[in-house]
Amino acid sequence: MASMTLRTYRAPTIGEALAQVKKELGKDAVILHTKSYRAGSILGFFGKPMVELTASVGVNVVNPLDLRRRSAAAASALTPDSPVPTPKRTPAAALARAYAAPSGVEPGAARATAGGPAASTATPPAPALPAPSVTCEVDPRVAVARANAECSGGGSLSPDLQEELAAIKCMVAQVLQSSARSAGGASGSLACPSPAMPEALLKYYLRLIQNDVSREIADRVASAIRDELTPAELADDSIVRQSVLRHVESLIPADGQVAAPPAGAAGGPFVLALVGPTGVGKTTTIAKLAAAYRLRHGKRVALITSDTYRIAAVEQLRTYASIIGVPLHVAHAPEQMRECVAACADCDVVLIDTAGRSPGDTGRLDELRAFMEAARPDQVHLVLASVGSEAALMRTATQFACVGPSRVIFTKLDEAASLGVLINVATRLSAKLSFVTTGQEVPDDIEPGRADRLARLILDGCVDKSPPAAAGTPGQPRRGGGVAA
Repeated sequence: MASMTLRTYRAPTIGEALAQVKKELGKDAVILHTKSYRAGSILGFFGKPMVELTASVGVNVVNPLDLRRRSAAAASALTPDSPVPTPKRTPAAALARAYAAPSGVEPGAARATAGGPAASTATPPAPALPAPSVTCEVDPRVAVARANAECSGGGSLSPDLQEELAAIKCMVAQVLQSSARSAGGASGSLACPSPAMPEALLKYYLRLIQNDVSREIADRVASAIRDELTPAELADDSIVRQSVLRHVESLIPADGQVAAPPAGAAGGPFVLALVGPTGVGKTTTIAKLAAAYRLRHGKRVALITSDTYRIAAVEQLRTYASIIGVPLHVAHAPEQMRECVAACADCDVVLIDTAGRSPGDTGRLDELRAFMEAARPDQVHLVLASVGSEAALMRTATQFACVGPSRVIFTKLDEAASLGVLINVATRLSAKLSFVTTGQEVPDDIEPGRADRLARLILDGCVDKSPPAAAGTPGQPRRGGGVAA
């Protein structure tokens, strides 16, 4: 074997560097290392870009074409009647040795071949490592032959390595097949649950999954529909759609009594407070509620805010209060909050806006709880933005549980890419859905949280922001087909 000579070449471009390699070392040169850097740079800036190649001759590199030829020849030489190479240990035992797994675990399903009996009589898998429910479609004989053909040293692999490679390839095939049946692949394709699902039901099942409804909820809906509909009904698209909407609606814990404000405790005003993290739209939402109760329901409304942290937050709500024609009170401390609520005793509805709190700031949350204990509201509504992830929304709901929210408001439905996450969160909360907002216009773009309306939005995947009807009177359908609160 010729001695190996290492040489380094530098040039402004990789093309020029390769030309130098070819000129000095010839066409049989092998590139061993490449690197890009800047020559004469200062702290990595203002330098001239350069390419560095390390090349050599005399390196024994296997031609990829030869590898493919040997692999194809070895695979074609095996027929279905060819004897299976008998390993010294089972593939599972080889895997246990290779990965330091307990030697007693022997997944016999990993030895099964497509359309044929198991290649060995391995013991059943232990409960801790259940074998996949699919059969392996990789013949161990082919795996062993390919392993031998791919050996770059010219000889064959040791029997131990052959067994390990055969077992690994077989088990990887099992995992891939199982994943293809239970989850979306790399291309984004979606799998349907077994047994085979009727075409109309499959269509809406996949639509739920595509709109970010959890697989658990989608499976529950699909299973219930498959049990209750006849084969003829399952073939009818309209019947299946209505069944899907009905089942999704049944999973949404909506409060159907929020269109008009109820009476307060002990004959006093009805006190409603909004809490939530920053940026979810609490101030805009409370202005919409104030306008709806004042202008559409004719109630005497008062506003109280404790949001003295955000710049111009008080002025923003003061502007809304002036337009609507309602009084505004500012509470800087829990004691003042109690006084402000008492000052509104002659009103029908008192709406409390609070400062946004980070879910991770326990000190601020304790302060917020002190404000709520002083106000003693009839209802506390947690405001969540529908543009957040499911994990973020659930974390927020968990952290804000200390202030005792009994209702939840989902805002910014018009900005969400999909709305399936809302049912995932709503089904896991102890609070009922009260309102949803679909835009920034005050007093419009707010709707009672009706389960049937939200079910349609979840299934169809978006909010219809069609132009409002001409003129329009309070209480009539407005944007998106919803009825204002």
